[in-house]
Amino acid sequence: MKIMKNQLPKSDPLLEFALDYRSEVIGNSIVLHADCFEWLSRIPEDSIHAVVTDPPYGVKEYDFDQLEKREQGSGGIWRIPPAFDGHERSPLPRFTALNGKERKSLKKFFAEWSRLVLRALRPGGHVFIASNAFLSQLVFSALVDGGLEFRGELIRIVRTLRGGDRPKNAEQEFPGVSTMFRGCYEPWGILRKPIPKGMKVSECLRKFETGGLRRDSEDKPIPDVIESERTPSRERDIANHPSLKPQSFLRLVVHAALPLGKGVIVDPFVGSGSTIAAAEVNGYPSIGIERHLEYYEMSLDAIPKLSALKNQVPSNGKQILLPL
Repeated sequence: MKIMKNQLPKSDPLLEFALDYRSEVIGNSIVLHADCFEWLSRIPEDSIHAVVTDPPYGVKEYDFDQLEKREQGSGGIWRIPPAFDGHERSPLPRFTALNGKERKSLKKFFAEWSRLVLRALRPGGHVFIASNAFLSQLVFSALVDGGLEFRGELIRIVRTLRGGDRPKNAEQEFPGVSTMFRGCYEPWGILRKPIPKGMKVSECLRKFETGGLRRDSEDKPIPDVIESERTPSRERDIANHPSLKPQSFLRLVVHAALPLGKGVIVDPFVGSGSTIAAAEVNGYPSIGIERHLEYYEMSLDAIPKLSALKNQVPSNGKQILLPL
């Protein structure tokens, strides 16, 4: 599947979402260089069908000064992992470095973001949002404070390099102690704009094309626990983004987001464009928003390349439900 730039006809209604921002059309999708808070406040109400996103956590780690520290290898809010087995590991945000004030700011950030998403979503539209075990309770509660309805979690089973560390600067003194469990899963919040009072899901589907989740097949709903993989090197070679998620996982999530297989998906924190690439593979129109010019330009190059990759499942070849 070859995704080309500038494929949308000039009359396509998706182009209206570009407003006056710098933008690029890729296949059935459009990517904008914009701040998502401003963009969400400007688009028409009840105009998008679903949101799938992996936002910046702490917000702080994507401030320009922190990105500069990461590039210089000096860390800052970023944890610079050691190189071993011949491979350099990508820097990861040090979520545990957030203090009380920053956590309060984080909650305020997501509550306000939730209110703007609520405005833009059609009734019954779903939000899939990546998080982590350390911050998920704070983030999900903030989204509920903003008006979204919590519908559960999608658990991505994946062993990362995060967690399990010994006490900082006291590793030799306490060799048998870890400050946190070794991270082996990634929680994704599943939220929804409330369906109008008295309306059934079937009625919401008919009127707004939202309200439910698309099944893998007619007899197989998507499970809420998916065995995944670390992002393959072939994808990291395309997009050098610190929180790049694998296409094998994202394509499943994006597929589930539009219950009738039609509508518009938005990623307000597009990063490398991996969500947009997954939408392209599914044949869904999508909109990506990115405020950092470096990542915006990265996504323009990465989306066609990620979309062109053959749809491979994780090395174990299956999705799993964990036993009770």
